[in-house]
Formats: sequence, structure tokens, C-alpha cells
Amino acid sequence: MCGIVGGIAQRDVVPILMEGLRRLEYRGYDSAGLAVVNDQKIFRKRALGKVSALQALIDQDPIGGALGIAHTRWATHGKPSTDNAHPHVSNDSVAVVHNGIIENHDQLRTSLKENGYRFTSETDTEVIVHKIHDQLEKNPNLLTAVQKAVSSLDGAYALGVVNKDQPDTLVACRKGSPLVIGVGIGEYFIASDIAALLPVTQRFIFLEEGDIAELKTDSLVIYDSNQNVVDRPIKESQLRADAVEKGQYRHYMLKEIYEQPWAITQTLEGRFVDNRLQDNAFGHNAAEVFDNIKAVQILACGTSYHAGMVAKYWLEKYARVPCNIDVASEFRYRRPVIAEGTLVVTISQSGETADTLAALLEAKKMGVKYALTICNAPESSLVRESDLVLMTRAGPEIGVASTKAFTTQLVSLLMLVIAVGRRFELSEEIERQISSELFTLPGNLEKVLKLDEQIQRLSEQFAEKHNALFLGRGTQYPIAMEGALKLKEISYIHAEAYPAGELKHGPLALIDAEMPVITVAPNNTLLEKLKSNMQEVSARGGQLIVFMDESLEADEAENLQIIKVPKVANVISPIVYTVPLQLLSYHVAVLKGTDVDQPRNLAKSVTVE
Repeated sequence: MCGIVGGIAQRDVVPILMEGLRRLEYRGYDSAGLAVVNDQKIFRKRALGKVSALQALIDQDPIGGALGIAHTRWATHGKPSTDNAHPHVSNDSVAVVHNGIIENHDQLRTSLKENGYRFTSETDTEVIVHKIHDQLEKNPNLLTAVQKAVSSLDGAYALGVVNKDQPDTLVACRKGSPLVIGVGIGEYFIASDIAALLPVTQRFIFLEEGDIAELKTDSLVIYDSNQNVVDRPIKESQLRADAVEKGQYRHYMLKEIYEQPWAITQTLEGRFVDNRLQDNAFGHNAAEVFDNIKAVQILACGTSYHAGMVAKYWLEKYARVPCNIDVASEFRYRRPVIAEGTLVVTISQSGETADTLAALLEAKKMGVKYALTICNAPESSLVRESDLVLMTRAGPEIGVASTKAFTTQLVSLLMLVIAVGRRFELSEEIERQISSELFTLPGNLEKVLKLDEQIQRLSEQFAEKHNALFLGRGTQYPIAMEGALKLKEISYIHAEAYPAGELKHGPLALIDAEMPVITVAPNNTLLEKLKSNMQEVSARGGQLIVFMDESLEADEAENLQIIKVPKVANVISPIVYTVPLQLLSYHVAVLKGTDVDQPRNLAKSVTVE
């Protein structure tokens, strides 16, 4: 959840670390801090709040150095405060930044206190820095001290460590949390995400589970979990530094909403030949895997879970493939039964979602043979743990509330429906139709984006609202859930979604003039039933907002407003109807004056349980 950046160079690294923190702020923004080694001393600055607060401290009292580490925090252990902010320091000698959770921190804290260590924070991280200092007292080599210290840690961590007595060394390690090394000329950097380092390099090494790296200006040595020296390949990133800038847009979220036609084009690019999806888009042995599966099990969290729910409808309706879906955090604790021949599909924007990764590993322990991940991050943990991979190619998504990652996941899942379904009951004719409709998506989303001003005017009705209800049927029910999630995430309006048929089974009691009800109503076979649900709301004085197929005849009334959405085929309608709900949530949040890109209490990449 937190963001780490560090560097060792032959120049002042502070400006590089600060720019890296700004680019990682989507990972946490409760507090920020930085430590540099200079003249065999550690100089540290920490601030409560966003990176801008830390920058103000440095502007007032500058520090500099060629070796440093920095951190932006999403609080787990201990409330947001300056004392709990990273880096943590032990005896003015060692400094550490950490992403992850140390599960045995209580026991370690007790033993360290008995050894005379004084704690100044409530964090689990502080036990790490004291453990490293304790090992340095026995052996002055920082690498050795870190290796011995982490062997006593239970849990997940990515670490950056510096020592005032070794101003030529930066040590980094990872277990369960992502960490990359940026390779420069006579300099090296570390970060939680390559986006942090794009201004200084496009060459990266992705540390693997259990790796510990010793970085100097003239050398890099990586040790695996068995302390053997290993080579990790250098990857060249195609991303540009300006790929994570807002450009002309007020917020990253709005930029990413408008990037969706382009992002979907990237998802589809090169994966079809003569309008026929190629199995090898999922991996070189995908055809063999797909030939042998009998069912699908989807594992995901949050927005990705909603994408998986849509896929379940698609897989069972078009392909006639049995499909189960679980919230990843529940799957590993409920003793699930997975039938032989099941393809486990994980969905994650970052590829580092802790619950989803843990669920996949649990499925493997249960003997699952086939695993596919749909992901936006090459070299991520889920990618490395999966047999098959379909990259969404959405590009960097900085706004915490997912937009283009979600729609490209849906496109990827519909491609999976084609690939699997042709082995079951998906006819060639329906396959051709679905493929053709996929290629209409960029143009149709461009049309939907033209509704922006109309939706912005609609958002004014939510200025004083505190609750909202979303309704949908069939594949639009998960879209209603996604719309409710977006609204609550960034505007802090309490919002819930229900299958429209469940309205009369309880939620109808909530309907009054103060409860806006947002309904997703494409022109499909369930429309007539949805109309009766809409009448139930209207009869009770509810304020009804309907996103409706433009081909339908309907008149607005005093408590009924209609937003006409371009007519599209039913199979792609969940993707198309997502976008107006994203725009609605965005404009309501702007009107409410909330922090759209960095909503309170949330972080982008959930790398802890």
C-alpha cells in the first residue's frame, strides 16, 4: 500500500526521491518522509499529510546527499502521524522504509525492548530497523545484517535500508511486496513502481520473491532467498515519463476516463487475425490449456471482482461453461471445492493485490493445474505465478478509483469467453458477432464521452445527498455495483447496489424524495421487468435517474430523468454503460470538493491483507 523510492548516485538524490514520491502518492498519502546519508550522518525529514507537506519542510531547511530513501505512507499499524511516518531510524545509525505488514511484530517488539531498544512509533516497521541495528552491532556489514534480520520476520515486506557508516551502500529486499531496481549509468534506484523512476531511467530489474540486493554506484549484486548470487534480467520499459502526467485534465481520474477508447484499442491490438481471436494471446500453450478445462473459477477483489461477476454471466450464457466467482479474501478461508479441470482466473490491475495472490497460491496448494491472470502490470507477482497471462495494456492508472483498468478487464474477459467458449457451445456465428462488437467499442465510448456535460449538470442534484441506490439486472447488476462503489469511493456518499428484482424484498423501504435511484436500463430482454421496478420507485416519490438505450421511447417526468446512451449490442453494453456512471461519480466528487484522485483512507495498490 505504501510507496518506496531510494537511490545511490554520484549526484544529489533528494530531487529524484521527491519526484518519485509524487509519482507514488497514489499508493498512500497519510504521511511522507525522506532520509539521506551525508558526512556519516543520517538526515531525516518527515511530514503528516501529502508529499507537498514534506517538500515544504525541505524548502525551508534543505538537505542533500548521494544516498537516500523515501516513503509515502498508507497507515496500517498506527494512526497517521509524524512519529509513525517513515523512514524509521535506530540509534541515529540505520534508516528503513517499508511496504507490507510484519505479522510477528509484537513478539519482536517485546524482545527488542528487553534488549534496551526504545520505540518512538506505533508501527510494525520500527521492529525491522532495530533488528537490523542489533545485527550490525555483531557484524558491521549492512548486507549481512539485513539478511539476518529479515530471517526473523513473518509477513510481507519490501525494504530500503541505509547505514550512516556505509555511505556507499543501499540494500533492498522483497517478500510479498513489489520492488524494482532502476538501472542508470553509475547510479541505481529502487521503487515500488517503475512509474516513480521513469524521469531517470527506462531500464528496470524486477526483484523476485525473497531477493536481497546490494546496490553501490559501481556494482549491483542480487541474492536469492538461499543467499546465492543470481542474475535478474534488465527489462526496457516502453512507458514515457509523461505517461503519468495529468496533461490538460484537472484530475488523473478524468484523464483516465477519457483514455478508455485508446486503452481498449491497445487491449485488442494484435490479438485477432481476420476477425478471429488467437489463442496464443493468452500464452504459447494456451490452446492446450483451454482444450483441457471443464470449468472456470474467478478470484478478484473490489472493482476487479465486479469485472469477474460480469464474466460469470458471459461465460455461462454464451459459452455454457460452469463458472464460480469468489472475493479473493474469502476464498482461502472457506475450504472451497474445486473440480478437476478448473481454470483459475485472477484479475488485478497491479498484479500485486495481496488477497488475490494469496488465493491463487492457495488454489495451487489444492492441486489446481491451470491458472490465468488478467493484469495491467508486466513482471508482477500474479503474472509470474500464472501459467497463462493476458495483459490489459491499459497504461498507468494513477487515480485510486479504477476506470480504464476496469473496462479493459471487461474486454479481456470477453476475449476469454471467446477463447474458452469455442471449445464448448459458442457457435462460430456468435463468436464472429462478439469479435465484431468488441472492435466497435472505441467508437461507441467516444460517443458516450460526449454525454459529459449533460452528466455534469445531472451531478448538481447530488450536492446535498447522503445516500444513493443503484439498480441493474443481469450483466448490468455488477455494473450497478461498480457505479455505487465509484460514488462512495470518491464522493463519500453512501451508495448501495441491488439486483433490480430485489428492490421489493427490502430496499424499497428506503425510497423517498431524498434517495436518488440510479438505474441502468439497456434495451435487452430484461427491460420490461426493469420498467416495473422503476414504477415501484416512482410511485413512492423516489428521484429516479435512468441511463437508457437511445432507441427507447420514454418521457421524463417530475421525478424521472433520462440519460440516453448510444445503442449497442447487448454483449458489450456492460462496458459501454460503465462510462456514464464513472462520469457521474467524478462530477459529484468535484462538486462535493473531495480529493478525487486520492480519496481518504484508500490506496491504489492493496498489497497487504
